[in-house]
Amino acid sequence: MTRRADARLNRERLVVTAREVFAESGPGASLNEIARRAGVGPGTLYRHFPNRQTLLTAVLRDRIETLCGQAEELLTADSADEALARWLRAFLTHARVNQGMGSALMIEGPEGPDALGVDCHQQILDAATGLLTRAQRLGTARTDLTAGDLVQLVVGIALSTTHGADAEQPERLLELVLDAAHGAGRKW
Repeated sequence: MTRRADARLNRERLVVTAREVFAESGPGASLNEIARRAGVGPGTLYRHFPNRQTLLTAVLRDRIETLCGQAEELLTADSADEALARWLRAFLTHARVNQGMGSALMIEGPEGPDALGVDCHQQILDAATGLLTRAQRLGTARTDLTAGDLVQLVVGIALSTTHGADAEQPERLLELVLDAAHGAGRKW
């Protein structure tokens, strides 16, 4: 294996392992633990990710790319309504799970002016726009609704239900958003 291929595999392994460790222990998880579980030394981790913020950014970017890839696949689903609902559920899960990582980046500041911010937000908006526009073209979603509205509503649900004792509340609130998206009490 070439040195470059080996370095690329180490980087990918570090991102996958960091995603798991951050999910278990939060954004303050031990970087040495991440390196150990990835099967590399701390020096290798720091060569790829000079600080916690760059690793958090890489993990969030990877998760956002996965989420947006799901939206792309759902654009070919038989039902535009079901595709939109499935993606919004995946986005709600993403927003709830990754809230602590995003907050850590905002507090500590990502590297560079747009290391995560605008680019990833635009990717999410573009994914939501594609799915919503398809449902609107088919006449099943309100035409006055924007992708920005949906994203903001789902993020609001994620933020407001993080520490709630009612595990069903996020889904109930999302159902209300989905009903409102269609202007009627439609069952998803």
